[in-house]
Amino acid sequence: MSRFDWLSELLVRLEEEHAITRGGDWQGLAPAYRLQLDAADWGTAGRLAAAMGLRHAGLWADPLAPSETPDGVSVIRVQACLCHEGDDLVLETEIPVAHPVIASHTPFYPGVDRLERHAHDLTGVIFNQHPDPRRWTRHRAWADDQYPLRPEFPRAGLGERRTPADADYPFVRIQGSGVYEIPVGPVHAGIIEPGHFRFQAAGEEVLRLEERLGYVHRGIEKLAVGRDPAGLVRLAGRVSGDSTVAHAWAACQALERATGGVLPARAASLRALLAERERIANHLGDIGAICNDVGFAFAHVQCARLREHWLRRNAALFGHRLLMDLLIPGGVVRDLSESEFRQLRQDHAELKRAVAPVFAVIEDHPPLDDRLIGTGILSRADAQALGCTGFVGKASGLGLDRRHDCPVPPYDQLRVEVATETAGDVAARVRVRIREVRASLWMLDRLLDALPAGEIQTPLPTPAPGAMGLGLVDGWRGETLCFVRFGAQGRIARYFPRDPSWFTWPALERLIIGNIVPDFPVCNKSVNASYAGADL
Repeated sequence: MSRFDWLSELLVRLEEEHAITRGGDWQGLAPAYRLQLDAADWGTAGRLAAAMGLRHAGLWADPLAPSETPDGVSVIRVQACLCHEGDDLVLETEIPVAHPVIASHTPFYPGVDRLERHAHDLTGVIFNQHPDPRRWTRHRAWADDQYPLRPEFPRAGLGERRTPADADYPFVRIQGSGVYEIPVGPVHAGIIEPGHFRFQAAGEEVLRLEERLGYVHRGIEKLAVGRDPAGLVRLAGRVSGDSTVAHAWAACQALERATGGVLPARAASLRALLAERERIANHLGDIGAICNDVGFAFAHVQCARLREHWLRRNAALFGHRLLMDLLIPGGVVRDLSESEFRQLRQDHAELKRAVAPVFAVIEDHPPLDDRLIGTGILSRADAQALGCTGFVGKASGLGLDRRHDCPVPPYDQLRVEVATETAGDVAARVRVRIREVRASLWMLDRLLDALPAGEIQTPLPTPAPGAMGLGLVDGWRGETLCFVRFGAQGRIARYFPRDPSWFTWPALERLIIGNIVPDFPVCNKSVNASYAGADL
């Protein structure tokens, strides 16, 4: 089904359902098609899109002040991104603040569950027929009738006292003889971020896992309001520290699309170089940590050693181990000299030689296979229903990779090999990561071979008030989405970053069922969803 075929079919089906479309165009959020709907038909559009097999890539709500609407009435604009084979559609509708009710997409797209609850907690949108009415992001930091993303809510909040403990979240419990409960977290023994995991088990078998996240809500979306584009990108790079390039690139892409900015070819190649370095560093760290969780310390030590050398080179050449603050709207902040290019080529060759024997052991080590094969299986159906991308989706047979499916420069000039497996277990997720490390090393050399001459940055054009942009980048965890809307004087009025972890955290709850409790650490690490990425 081509771009126009699937879009035309959706429009025909909406017409058959007597749904009211208020307009659509390729301009407002290009290259995505923007389709405006009557609020009463929001649920119908979600149901039809799911029946057609469109993937749901995220949902956000955007409260508009009276000064931002044609009739001077406060409304909340709700938008959702749907995808089909690399093409994107943004559904949009508006509902009055006085009665902010809209149908839920969760019955058709279970992965949108927490995104809708997040939107409710921060803007007050009520999603009718949502299967889970519990709060998600609010905790105790503000009252039930207060919504921080509305224009009248102050950035510093309303309370002066310390937020009380969130001790009464109503976890679901399984009743039955021999069923017991194991609470883990939110404070952990290591340095990981806080997250609570509530297990229901019989013997050692996990019957149910429920997560409670968001203990360090930072107010990212509110902090973005009023920033200039450069300030927004600096903030985006801190949404999730191990994905700074992915989030910063998505934000830059959204800003550049909203303003009509043109990215220099050399800057695009340097961005890709940084993104692939980020991918390699994180995969190396996680491959070793997965092995360590089942007692195979050799692989952990070797991967940690190689990752450390890689990060030190980041610091030496780019000024930061995690590559922060290197991307700016319209380009990148620094170029590389000829001697630095030669150093990178040498590094790539050395890492290829070093990982070969380590990966060979990991891929063919019977004691490791005993712990990883058949553990933490995520079925293709579950991965697809939840909207999983990146190595989690690829290990379950879903081959989505934006570098391949809808490439932006320089990926449109590169051969991108998409690593997929079908087993969906921990071993498959390790194999996908190994193949991505090898593929990224190959691409890094090709990027250096074909690095264009020219500038590394251009000024961002002045945006029109209300201009919107959508960024979609394939980061190391998977598809990273960013939405921006400009207000007056070139300042940001709305920013929403959707990390892949919004969809992979629910996947962890599904893939652990039927496994034994001691296998939770390795299952968790094999997914490695970001706490911060889903705790805005």
